[in-house]
Amino acid sequence: MTFADLGLSDELLRAITEAGYTEPTPIQAGAIPPVLMNRDLIGIAQTGTGKTASFVLPMIDILAHGRSRARMPRSLILEPTRELAAQVAENFEKYGKYHKLSMALLIGGVNMGEQVAALEKGVDVLIATPGRLMDLFGRGKILLTGCSLLVIDEADRMLDMGFIPDIEEICTKLPATRQTLLFSATMPAPIKKLADRFLSNPKQVEVSRPATANLSIEQSLVETSSRGKRDTLRRLLKADDVKTAIIFSNRKTTVRDLAESLQRNGFKASQIHGDMEQAERIRELDRFKNGEINILVASDVAARGLDIKGVSHVFNFDVPWHPDDYIHRIGRTGRAGATGKAITLVTPEDAEAIDNIEKLTGLKIPRVGQAEHGESTTTETADTAPSAPRGRGRRAPRASEESAITKAPAAREERAKPVERAAPAEREARAEKPRVEPKRAERAERAPRPPVERESAPQAQREAELTDDGWNGPVPGFLAHGFGTISK
Repeated sequence: MTFADLGLSDELLRAITEAGYTEPTPIQAGAIPPVLMNRDLIGIAQTGTGKTASFVLPMIDILAHGRSRARMPRSLILEPTRELAAQVAENFEKYGKYHKLSMALLIGGVNMGEQVAALEKGVDVLIATPGRLMDLFGRGKILLTGCSLLVIDEADRMLDMGFIPDIEEICTKLPATRQTLLFSATMPAPIKKLADRFLSNPKQVEVSRPATANLSIEQSLVETSSRGKRDTLRRLLKADDVKTAIIFSNRKTTVRDLAESLQRNGFKASQIHGDMEQAERIRELDRFKNGEINILVASDVAARGLDIKGVSHVFNFDVPWHPDDYIHRIGRTGRAGATGKAITLVTPEDAEAIDNIEKLTGLKIPRVGQAEHGESTTTETADTAPSAPRGRGRRAPRASEESAITKAPAAREERAKPVERAAPAEREARAEKPRVEPKRAERAERAPRPPVERESAPQAQREAELTDDGWNGPVPGFLAHGFGTISK
């Protein structure tokens, strides 16, 4: 099957050919025909399957007929994050080069005045995050009564970030006779309820079983130690087949330190994480896409949805705390029919997390053999798994406390003995500890439990979208001319 078999226009086929694509992916082949027939659609597909083009391509042909009016967009695409919204805008610019369609991008971190000016001119395509859209709607800067086509992308991620109530409110502002397309990697109960309420007799297209990893990705586990992680990673990065790589870590501090460590060791590496300004994140992504660097160290803020062509490897420097994040991390490689490799560094403490990932994916991830357990050099920063507590005044892990409670009789005997007078600092340190605790030697052998706070909590991301009043820096390259206007 070719794109010509899907009923797309000649202008669109020309743009697709120039972009280097010849055959549609399964989700594109299944979704494009019903969308062109004005049917509602539910698309269930994993990341990296070409799902963005499955709604962008038919939308361009549908919107080719008609004209826009001021403050009344003709179509609306909702994305959970700024990066995903910007990527969809890039797709419209790439495939719509032979159509005279106008576009506006409503995201946090971009000057709101420019966004309002674009809306005043009238747009055919409005790409927005829910927070910024609700903000402008509340200010009376946008009307949704003329929107005849709605796309809800990454619906399961919307659910994770707490955007479902906003989406429901947005849907009530749109015409009841609109066409609605919903895309999601999984279909949990709240998403199914949303689809039942706002979609009319939808065509369902599913190209992969939910919660499974892309089968074109070769997955493996490499055993190492907490102290030897960096040495192991550097050896793996020197392999001949590593062309471009994204390295994921659970902590922003680790992302920063690891990127600097790789740079000191001669690797062309950079970083992207949630503490960086939007303009800086876009700049580093562009450097990676353009080949200026070939290694990108990232936190989970970049794990979902980023479409970077030709990533040969994904490395999990830290095993993700949540199994779903593993699926989305490794989905940065093996995209759109290509193959890729996903390598996860595991320590003995990661056994439970790996077991949960294998239960979710239904696959036993092969171990490629135990790596050499190297030692970090003295110039490195210890940013891997938490080390054992040292010195006085550090609270013992709760698991250790439970162990100590089982030894209560012995502890009572210990308390009955006379206590030597201690220095004030020592007494203060002791006061912070539970009265019943194991001996110091036992405490030093036990590692603290891993932190439960994730780097990008859903509520924090949602608040950032709702409160970010904009970024006054330079406009990204693909928006530099006419603020995203698609024209030839």
